[in-house]
Amino acid sequence: MSNRSYTSFSGFLQTLEAAGELKRIVTPVDTNLQITELADREMKAPEGGKALLFDQPLIDGKPSAFPLAINTMGSYRRVALALGRSSIEEVVEQIRSLLKVKPLNGLRGAIAALLHRGCSLIRGRPKRVSKGPCKEVIYRFDGSTDTQALPFSLGSLPILKCWPQDGGRFITLPTVYTRDPNSGERNIGVYRMQVYDGLTTGMHWQVHKVAARHGEGHLARKTRMPVAVALGGDPALTFAATAPLPDGLDELLLAGLIRRHPVDLVRCETMDIDVPAHSDFILEGYVEPGELRPEGPFGDHTGFYTPVDDYPVFHLQAITHRKGAVYPTTIVGMPPMEDFYIGTAILRIFLPILQMHFPEIRDIALPAEGVFHNLLFVSIRKRYAWQAYKIMHGLWGMGQMMFSKYVVVVDEDCDVHNTSEVLFCLCANTDPQRDTSVVKNPSDALDHAPIVATLGTHMGFDATRKFPTEGYTRRWPDPICMSPEIRTWADKFMEAPCKAV
Repeated sequence: MSNRSYTSFSGFLQTLEAAGELKRIVTPVDTNLQITELADREMKAPEGGKALLFDQPLIDGKPSAFPLAINTMGSYRRVALALGRSSIEEVVEQIRSLLKVKPLNGLRGAIAALLHRGCSLIRGRPKRVSKGPCKEVIYRFDGSTDTQALPFSLGSLPILKCWPQDGGRFITLPTVYTRDPNSGERNIGVYRMQVYDGLTTGMHWQVHKVAARHGEGHLARKTRMPVAVALGGDPALTFAATAPLPDGLDELLLAGLIRRHPVDLVRCETMDIDVPAHSDFILEGYVEPGELRPEGPFGDHTGFYTPVDDYPVFHLQAITHRKGAVYPTTIVGMPPMEDFYIGTAILRIFLPILQMHFPEIRDIALPAEGVFHNLLFVSIRKRYAWQAYKIMHGLWGMGQMMFSKYVVVVDEDCDVHNTSEVLFCLCANTDPQRDTSVVKNPSDALDHAPIVATLGTHMGFDATRKFPTEGYTRRWPDPICMSPEIRTWADKFMEAPCKAV
């Protein structure tokens, strides 16, 4: 199967089930910790285990009206199926083919030209339609604070409490739609949402995120910020929302490029924001400028609880959903988890674009042990002295790679996807004083290690072979390698039947 787009999240789940990639659980399971424990075990199974579909998730002991799906993109194969491909490499080659005509204006220009050219070729630009399945059922709220009396609210959704010390239930797989109040440009991000009650949540957009900048614009204008949240629908939309696109580039163009089909959009019921018409759920609401509320703790991808901090508050004005909706969710914690496979796939797909800007890069990897983006391995075709440092600083200046605390640069013959091989090169090829660089840089707000939140230091390791121009006056030794003739002889010897002496 290839080049397929989905018109429902259920359609994607059916594809997973047909491919043997989904386990259906019919026994009632509680959304309070129980689903997390089962999902965590599945995510840590070989190759990410299987997706899980809970037919009867329980909310406070009562069955939910909506099934719950988790770990749906928790393997390389499932990510490929989510993107309508047989393998992630199909998307990589699609990107490479579109980049053959080199765009101008650096990395941002390359990505912008790629998205616009690709979507023009396949007519993949988003389009507004008059109606969509996401509006088959509509609930509006009149501002009442008595959420217990509401016939439908956030409490009707099977939202997980993930870990024992979490501050509450969290929506963990939302795509959040905001607009720049000055330019009108759309942004789509994935930000966790702590449920405070049936009509309010936290909105965990960190200071470095685009949505936070949109919020600052509304604060300056003293205007209420409209926010829409989509859940479910085509998983390519969720994938695109996690991609590190430069500020101002539309994630829906990336989704259209991946799907080879435009994203149908409908206008929200209560605000002038367009959302994907085939979503399972849409949450419509607003953030009041300057209103903050304690959010957390939350068991995060760092493997630790992130502490309580103040974040904006999302007020719900309407919920719409399709009939037969399925609630999508995920959990994060000690890696590897589902986010590891999503992040690795994104890095793989963006590799051709990175190579346009840094042609010496051969490959790049985020090992699971690196807590998603804290550790970055890069192999390069080294031609001149200190080239490894050029790559380190270049990558630290690119989007979310600014959060990579450790960057290890190796030669092109090292397999960056083999952590043992990289660690061997790191230990064998470096002198700690000569081959490390420590720089000041913004740090991930979720990182508990820095003394001051969001401010830290990063370290780069040059694990490449050293040139005389780098001050290495000794002869670099030859690696131990058997001669080709003996290896050929050994291959034939091992293939032949062994004879007892």
